[in-house]
Amino acid sequence: VQLQASGGGLVQAGGSLRLSCAASGSIFSFNHMGWYRQVPGKQRELVAVINDDGSTNYADSVKGRFPISRDNAKNTMYLRMNSLKPEDTAVYYCNVEVVPGLLDYWGKGTQVTVSS
Repeated sequence: VQLQASGGGLVQAGGSLRLSCAASGSIFSFNHMGWYRQVPGKQRELVAVINDDGSTNYADSVKGRFPISRDNAKNTMYLRMNSLKPEDTAVYYCNVEVVPGLLDYWGKGTQVTVSS
């Protein structure tokens, strides 16, 4: 399975972007799929995850602004990023965790830059 993240770019504060993560192969079962982000010098942090049962979890900093969704027919996950803030600037990575702690996949990051 390969994951391809896209949709990043430069946007002004208050603007929106939609990130997409397309899986090259079918993922029939997984624990959760999610988005993470990382800025230089800091650890990668969780942004949002969507679980196998469709439930979602969000970092407090993005709750209410970044809805996560998936389209099983297209093997694609999305992150709609609304009301963007400069502190949202980071490289965003998508992840699929198949077996917790044992098997997961990462996509290459996509840069999101929010100007003030």
